[in-house]
Amino acid sequence: MAGKRFPQPQQDALCGLLREIRTEAGLSQVQLAERLKQPQSYVSKYESGERRLDPLEVWELCRAVGITFSRFGERLDALLTGKRRSGG
Repeated sequence: MAGKRFPQPQQDALCGLLREIRTEAGLSQVQLAERLKQPQSYVSKYESGERRLDPLEVWELCRAVGITFSRFGERLDALLTGKRRSGG
């Protein structure tokens, strides 16, 4: 996808968090893709950074893995600012 690229450490943190919330939910890429009504490659591509998600796609992803969008945002903010919070 053409457009502005985020710095690699930030992109890596986002991709890592996307993988982490999937695995915390006990889901494989295939299982999550089924919940999202997408092919497995959809999950693989955004977890590897090959594809970017818009905010509504992230919201749908959060619902599919059982966390709130706001909790996802808190965790991402903590990763990007280097502040780890307790409580998952």
